[in-house]
Amino acid sequence: MGSSNGKKAVMAVTGAVMVLFLILHMLGNLKIFFGRDSFNEYAHALRTLLEPIVPYRTVLTTLEILLVASVVLHMWAAISLARRAGKARPVKYVAKKSQAGGYTTHIMRFGGLTIALYVVWHLLDLTFGVVNPKGFNSAPADRMVAGFDPSRWWVTLIYVVAVVLVGLHLRHGVWSAFQTLGWANRARNKMLRLGAGLLAAGLVVGFLAPPLAITFGVVQ
Repeated sequence: MGSSNGKKAVMAVTGAVMVLFLILHMLGNLKIFFGRDSFNEYAHALRTLLEPIVPYRTVLTTLEILLVASVVLHMWAAISLARRAGKARPVKYVAKKSQAGGYTTHIMRFGGLTIALYVVWHLLDLTFGVVNPKGFNSAPADRMVAGFDPSRWWVTLIYVVAVVLVGLHLRHGVWSAFQTLGWANRARNKMLRLGAGLLAAGLVVGFLAPPLAITFGVVQ
């Protein structure tokens, strides 16, 4: 795992774990369109998976630990690869980097940091209720609606920025994973790029729909 290929493999696997989480999380968020009861039932089901075989919230906590471990390993691999690339190229090229390359670098570095910071806020707001108007003891649907209340439009705006960055990060990350796994070639490049773009766009739209609907009064 100390080699560059090993670290790229770590990034690909942990990235896949996070993509799967994002898809399931997005589908869960969309439950709010079916009413507060539907969303609360979904949240309750997550916490009672395999109960009474295992104690309350055991499966969810295990999945959360797996997700955190994936995020940490993903960031470790990304930082390690960036440092290794820097050491391998101590003298900067005289030629300017392409605008596309510079754009991608900024998105992956600063976008990733922005996403990580927002995830912390998101957890404090909607999971633990620390910064949510309804608090921790409220129903999940009540916290979600209160979190994106029109009076807190700035929260929705920050959420939109964070989700768009997730989409851009994901688009490049999925494409890089295809290359790392050896799936990309001239015959497949166009299809794989399109697939990465569609996946990213679908997740962005899916994640933005609930908060925007709440902020604009469609969901109350």
